[in-house]
Amino acid sequence: MSIKLTFLGTGDAGGVPLFGCNCSICLQMKKDGIRRSPCSAVISFGSCSFLIDAGRTDLLALFDQYQFKRILLTHYHADHVQGLFHIRWGNPALNIPVHGPVDEQGCADLLKHPGILDFTDQMIPFLCREFNGISITPVPLNHSKLTLGYCFDYKGKRVAYLTDTLGLPLETESFLLSWQPDILILDCSHPPGHAHMRNHNDLMTALCIHNKISPAESWLTHIGHELELYWHAQGIELPSNVFIATDGYQLTVR
Repeated sequence: MSIKLTFLGTGDAGGVPLFGCNCSICLQMKKDGIRRSPCSAVISFGSCSFLIDAGRTDLLALFDQYQFKRILLTHYHADHVQGLFHIRWGNPALNIPVHGPVDEQGCADLLKHPGILDFTDQMIPFLCREFNGISITPVPLNHSKLTLGYCFDYKGKRVAYLTDTLGLPLETESFLLSWQPDILILDCSHPPGHAHMRNHNDLMTALCIHNKISPAESWLTHIGHELELYWHAQGIELPSNVFIATDGYQLTVR
């Protein structure tokens, strides 16, 4: 048995190509029809699929493709929940469980007027839950809004999904060192030494986390425009087990 994780989006809030930008990388990505959409993923195991974050606005088509059983939210910033505003007014016969951090503010009126979305079963840091045969442990992250990462264990195969964060809280780092993920999916928004690094890792911070946790593989996501430019300008080589995620790429953990 295996876990499959598909990157639905690997961009930061602005995405790449960046609106109004005519730099070489944005022009080339526009020409090639390539983009980094709002950061999100699908985790699939057995016959089930869960959606991780809902920033994409084409959730109707994604639901048709994957038949999600549940939605897991890392936090309530708009680029991670904006797709919910449309589907909440769907067929009243439907009920879609949405699990996330305990955040009374949420985003706009989502929690006040949830429609077909059920936000009643929220996630508590380090409280392991089991849904449809997969164990999920939420872990706190360092962000401007209450944010959780998710650690998935399916029949001994372990994947940690950690975005949005700047570094890791000590208790989360300690948990991961003990838990030991096979795959670490990690926020990496900025180039090294970014002057205004806030709420998100730069490349060096992400690599430090990778080296400390020491998973078999790490995949970098929530990638910003300036980091994309840096990679193409510098031609940087990553460690052999660190990879740059792209929209649509699928990982399999066996």
